[in-house]
Amino acid sequence: MSRLSSTIEAILYLKAQPLTVIEIAEYAKCDRAEVEEGLIELMEDYAHRDSALEVSETASGYVLQLRESFHSLIQVLLPADLGVGALRTLAAIALKGRIAQTELVEIRGSNAYQHVQELVELGFVRKRRQSDGRSYWLQVTDKFHQYFQLNQDQTLELNRYLKLEPE
Repeated sequence: MSRLSSTIEAILYLKAQPLTVIEIAEYAKCDRAEVEEGLIELMEDYAHRDSALEVSETASGYVLQLRESFHSLIQVLLPADLGVGALRTLAAIALKGRIAQTELVEIRGSNAYQHVQELVELGFVRKRRQSDGRSYWLQVTDKFHQYFQLNQDQTLELNRYLKLEPE
């Protein structure tokens, strides 16, 4: 495996989310054509390994991820004990993509504050203060996608589907 392929592998591992060829090129400090060659080499290398990981192309870009045949280990090794209310709050955050905590509380009620705290502690939700400092932005993390075996594209597709459905 070439040095560039190893660098791309490290970038995909560290970012833990799909990256476009342009983004990888920026991080690797090289041009797109070199990244495309490096990705092909890396994907071929993983295809011939007996590894739990794979490099895959998604609609959002390239990602280093767990092979589907190992997804059953996620629930065994990363169990989450969530109540129904916290799961519903998590679903609301996931379906919105990014939501203000104040909007979430309007949707889910004041118990959402406790649910958000629990979900942040479990690593399923990221909480960032809004620029005006009045509330927080909430969004799901990579751990959410791994645990529930959904990639980010599937979450976006589900969100689009639900918004298209008549009420």
